[in-house]
Formats: sequence, C-alpha cells, structure tokens
Amino acid sequence: MTHVPIHGARRVAGALALALGALFLTAPSSPAADLDADAAAAGAIDNIAPTAHYDVPCRKGLVCQTDNATLTYYMDSGGGNKLEADDKATVRDVLNSEYAPTDLSVSYDSSPSWSGDAETDIYYSEGTVSGSDDGFTYCENPASGIYKCDQQYIKIEPGYWSYGLTCHETGHAVGLLHGMDSQPTVGAQDSRLGCMKKSVGGEGLGDNNKRNINSVY
Repeated sequence: MTHVPIHGARRVAGALALALGALFLTAPSSPAADLDADAAAAGAIDNIAPTAHYDVPCRKGLVCQTDNATLTYYMDSGGGNKLEADDKATVRDVLNSEYAPTDLSVSYDSSPSWSGDAETDIYYSEGTVSGSDDGFTYCENPASGIYKCDQQYIKIEPGYWSYGLTCHETGHAVGLLHGMDSQPTVGAQDSRLGCMKKSVGGEGLGDNNKRNINSVY
C-alpha cells in the first residue's frame, strides 16, 4: 500500500480515504487468475485435446484424453512384443519423473485388464511401426466421454526406447498434441512443446505440458 504522508489534523480524513481506496484497488488477485497471468506471460499454448484446431470426438486411432486422473500402465513382458529390462527402466523413469508429479495418479498394473470398466489405461509394447515414425499411440477403446479413451496402446521400435520418445508417446496417451494442432498453432519444434516436439531428443514434459495436463485432470 502506498504511504500517504499526513501534514496536519485536517488531512487525516482525506489520508484515510486515500489509504482505504488504495487497499481496495490493490487487493490480491485469485490464485487461478495469477496462474492464468503467469501462463500468458510465459507464452503458454494449449496443446491438449480438444483445441480449436483439434476438436474431434475420440475414436479408435486418434489422440484422446485418458478417461480419468488415475493412470495405470502395463509393459509387455512376454513373446515378440516384450520390452527388455532397459526399456522398462526407461518407461518407469519417464512415468515417475514426468507424469507422477502432475495431477495424474500413476501406478503400474501387474495384472492388466483388457475389457470392462477398469481397463488398464496404457499398454506399452515393442514392435515394427509403419511409416517413418519410431513410435505411435493408438486409442484402442474410446470411452463414453466425448474426448476420452479407456485404453491406449503405445508401440515403439526396438532400439528406440529413448526418454524423449517415451515421454512423447505417453503424452499422446493423455491427450497432448503436436504444435500444428495447438492453440495457437506453433512450429513442430517450438521449445514450449517439450517432449511433444515432432522430432524429440531427451526432453521431458516441460512447464507448458504439465500445466495443460493439470488443467484437464
């Protein structure tokens, strides 16, 4: 509050009025407003489905939100699609370091469910990915919520289980999008996208993606 000097008895009432006025004019904003202001100041972008540039109901094969904040996952452990020990370590590291600190509640499901109301949310497997990409995320079972998916499949090519790519594909499984689908649209390699860059290195989620996850979940 600005200090108003008082130079005489006749100035007291006026000073009190000015001080009270200043108090109401400079009342603190709400925490939500502060967060919005901080996001705007940081040049935040909305890159979690749906956006103005990606407003489509969830169906098989699309990027969708997961069905709720409780995020369970399973890593294939047998046959031709199993993850090796170092691949599993990478997945655990990404989930624990990047996603668990958000408003998502992350846990491993050692007895996965493939049907019903409590399906395991993300299934990680290893195998050949068509096209030029090294990994992909696929909504296997759309949920009743218009933008939500009950179960997501993630497949990554052998030898490509990097921290950044695992973070990227997991990001798609909770609804995070590329720059072309964000609001406003940004370049595919915009630094605010973190591990959601189209060509990703060792990036993690970053502040913008974490903010978007928390806004939804």
